[in-house]
Amino acid sequence: MFRTVTGTLAAALLASTMVAGSAFAADKTTLDFYYPVAVGGPITKIIDGYVAAFEAEHPEIDVNPIYSGSYQDTVTKALTAFKGGDAPEVAVMLSTDMYTLIDEGAIVAFDDIAATDDQKALPSKFYPAFMANSQAGGKTWGIPFQRSTIVAYWNKEAFREAGLDPEKGPDSWDEYVAMGHKLTRTDASGNVIRWGVQIPSSGFPYWLFQALTTQNDVELASDDGTVTHYDDPKVVEALTFWRDLSAKEKIHAPGIVEWGTTPRDFFEGKAAMIWTTTGNLTNIRKNAPFEFGVGMLPAKARRGSPTGGGNFYVFSSATDAQKAAAATFVTWMSTPERAAQWGIDTGYVAVRPDAWQTPAMQDYVKGFPAAAVARDQLDYAVAELSTHENQRVTTALNNALQAVLTGAAEPKPALEAAQAEATRILRPYR
Repeated sequence: MFRTVTGTLAAALLASTMVAGSAFAADKTTLDFYYPVAVGGPITKIIDGYVAAFEAEHPEIDVNPIYSGSYQDTVTKALTAFKGGDAPEVAVMLSTDMYTLIDEGAIVAFDDIAATDDQKALPSKFYPAFMANSQAGGKTWGIPFQRSTIVAYWNKEAFREAGLDPEKGPDSWDEYVAMGHKLTRTDASGNVIRWGVQIPSSGFPYWLFQALTTQNDVELASDDGTVTHYDDPKVVEALTFWRDLSAKEKIHAPGIVEWGTTPRDFFEGKAAMIWTTTGNLTNIRKNAPFEFGVGMLPAKARRGSPTGGGNFYVFSSATDAQKAAAATFVTWMSTPERAAQWGIDTGYVAVRPDAWQTPAMQDYVKGFPAAAVARDQLDYAVAELSTHENQRVTTALNNALQAVLTGAAEPKPALEAAQAEATRILRPYR
């Protein structure tokens, strides 16, 4: 009899425990988190580690990272899922996707879901340059995370060989051309074995081109994303300069230069000076078999680079509980310590000034001063080109750039055609 009673009590206790466990599981809030990376590797491991640490501190929230391909893949998948009723709750997508996401009604303003004092204060914590295309209509739509600028890298060994000061990169367009001639090398048959300069032009050439237009003191679009200035004479001048690096000066490879292979070309000595994202800083530091320099981009009328990279966005289709959980997750991912470590681990710019005051970041910069170049360049940075119907509007510009760089068109008519197309697309938003 005693055994029977004990067994009954044990069964009752087990059932009670299972019900409690089920209730606890049911109380958990789950977030699907789209993150733009196409393959596994160090970045996915870092994100997985962050998610595990967050869940340990917030056991009431489950975060499910979904590695969603390129930035382009991610926004396409996210919007398709949103229209199909199965959107993620939070995603990292390009800052330039902001107007498109707003127009689709896909995202909520962070201000509208911020509940705690830390959440409400969060938008004020970032560099103004990164907030320029994170806010619209008086609201914050994106929270900066993996943000960047374009910086210049140069091979110090090649500089020494060419009789140049290896500690000083070019400061102006004229110096780029002059140094490029000294750094370009040919073999006995006259074939180029090392180009002096390399500016990639595949993938998103508009971004690299915007550095040139900024340096020529002209904006490609209005702040409200409704008007472009592709046919401005200063824009034409900037494209002519880029084209002439290869067509006239012969210090840059002709045709389209691949974005993805540019760091490798640098490692292999095929290009002495390159422009690429500061997000490649850690990659280049780990893989360059020579000493290299890092500097701000050169000036013509002024210095300058567009910002770039991704923001956190919270989807409007999330439940109230999921929006609250997403605000908690985004705020946790954006602390000064985490922003600093992310910058150290990846090379992206730590997105808030107080991140640079953390002991970890101060030690990092002390041992690797080049890490501070992108931060310092923020004083000269502008918002990355972003408009309504952004992909269509930038595609018009990209097509013009690539036509000119391949010799299929002249700068002025190509940019006039791009402007006409952009004007047609944007007319309904004015």
